[in-house]
Amino acid sequence: MKVWKAPILGTATLLASGLAARAQSVQLDPAGSNVILTAVSWLQGTLLGNVATALAVIAVGATGLMMLTGRIDWRRGATVILGCFIVFGAAAIVAGIRSVATGG
Repeated sequence: MKVWKAPILGTATLLASGLAARAQSVQLDPAGSNVILTAVSWLQGTLLGNVATALAVIAVGATGLMMLTGRIDWRRGATVILGCFIVFGAAAIVAGIRSVATGG
């Protein structure tokens, strides 16, 4: 009996991992999530549209002026500019992470 235990466990693990991978690939939205998705999409469009662009221009301009006058160090200024890249590149960053995670 002990001889057959390892192959059976291995087969069960293989089947379970295959079913889990298939369930993750389907990615069904739960019922009622379309309202939440619409609200979040509106918020994303608002924050990454004209509002975020205007705020980023002001932040980079103010940071550049403060760096030129010596009121802020270069590391903090680079952090502001890097933050702008992350905010506006978030969709591309997430798409890259998802493609690496799914293996495709």
